[in-house]
Amino acid sequence: MIRYSLTCAKDHAFDSWFQSASAYDSLQAAGHVACPICGDGTIGKTLMAPTVRPARNAGAGPAARLSQPQNDVESAFAAMRKQVEENSEYVGLNFVTEARRMHEGHIDERAIYGEAKADEARALIDDGVPVAPLPFIPARKTN
Repeated sequence: MIRYSLTCAKDHAFDSWFQSASAYDSLQAAGHVACPICGDGTIGKTLMAPTVRPARNAGAGPAARLSQPQNDVESAFAAMRKQVEENSEYVGLNFVTEARRMHEGHIDERAIYGEAKADEARALIDDGVPVAPLPFIPARKTN
């Protein structure tokens, strides 16, 4: 596996993993490499420093904790997740049923979040049920 730092023609920078250098070249030639931000297919490799594992006792500062946001975008997503979880009820796999029952007036409206298959979510939207996907996977809560 090889990781490339890439940029699109609109100067969006992103990283991606490829099976090999030739795999990148063939995917790029076939038009299958695109910017995840804007969708632009004009992609170029940028210079990147090699990843070198430091000695185990190198005395360097503590490594970044993956559970903590590393940039402003991750912080915004973390804040959104906290807001949703504190102000909504997690209904898990019952999300589609609960959302539809609220929309049809069978139960009182309340803020909920949960899980739905893509085709079920599309059906809710097609039926006019006001739902939106979350940019995170809800933590499954157990009793």
